[in-house]
Amino acid sequence: MADMEKLVEELSKLSVLEAAELVKMLEEKWGVSAAAPVAAVAAGPVAAAAEEEVEEKTEFDVVIKGPGPKKIEVIKVIRQLTSLGLVEAKNMAETPDAKVLEAVGKDVANDAKAKLEAAGAEVVLA
Repeated sequence: MADMEKLVEELSKLSVLEAAELVKMLEEKWGVSAAAPVAAVAAGPVAAAAEEEVEEKTEFDVVIKGPGPKKIEVIKVIRQLTSLGLVEAKNMAETPDAKVLEAVGKDVANDAKAKLEAAGAEVVLA
């Protein structure tokens, strides 16, 4: 095995052009690319940041767990939010885990949840 200190000393004497030529020669001899590992390392934090952005939820389902004591008020709010008929809204209010709204934005979901809770319903956002 070569003396590492001597090797480092000799490499330190190379000019930038000579070092670049050495890199090319080693890439050809070993069949590798010196740029690939650097790119992979540089992309690591960027990819992690992209995943965090993806994980932030943008669409919500408004799910009614139960109508609570004021079922008629809850049915009225469901009709306002969904434009359903009286029978469909009543069935939705009486069905546990019924989705009142699906794939809506955060503001719309929070607004719907607030209205349903004000009417007495138990609501969760999924």
